[in-house]
Amino acid sequence: MKICVTSTGPTMDASVDPRFGRCQYFVFVNSETMEYEAMPNPSIGASSGAGIQAAQTVADKGAGVVITGQVGPNAIQTLGATDISIVTGASGTVSDAIGQYKNGMLQQSGSTTIPVSSGKGSGVGAGAGVGSGMGAGRGMGRGGGRGRGGGRGMGGGMGQGMGQGMGQGMGRGMGLAASITPTPPVPSQPAQTLDEEIQALESKMIEIKAKLEELKK
Repeated sequence: MKICVTSTGPTMDASVDPRFGRCQYFVFVNSETMEYEAMPNPSIGASSGAGIQAAQTVADKGAGVVITGQVGPNAIQTLGATDISIVTGASGTVSDAIGQYKNGMLQQSGSTTIPVSSGKGSGVGAGAGVGSGMGAGRGMGRGGGRGRGGGRGMGGGMGQGMGQGMGQGMGRGMGLAASITPTPPVPSQPAQTLDEEIQALESKMIEIKAKLEELKK
């Protein structure tokens, strides 16, 4: 009969690996001749279903008995479907486990030896976030300009407000000013010059009247 022992190494002197689905090696031993064959467990790195894959590997190799430390429920079902006997609780080396089985020191197991957690679990997560921000900003700008002859100033203010959290605000103000300088007025002429112009105009008018009189003749 071929016996499969889960092992940490590929020899009879290697320790029994207590894991079945994720053991490091399978050592298949002929119980009559004690000849053995070792192979790495191909399902050791499986993301899921390692126990089922390991059970299929053992069945494909034609083992009639599995000796290990613990077996999970999925592996129990798969091995049970192939009529492979499951023996748990082995310790020591592979050679020791075979001797313990032959001497009747190990008992066959028909149910999982890995505790299965049962119960109800519920998780409730709630998160609430409330954020409010109030910001007020004031901006004041004043500007004045002076120019020759006259000047007018224009001032404007711009304010920006930013608020974060609860009633935190920052305000910034900017003022712009510009000056406008009008064209200076023509300066007034002296009185003497005006009198001369008046006299010149009066002389012109006298000449014009004289010509008019000549034309009428």
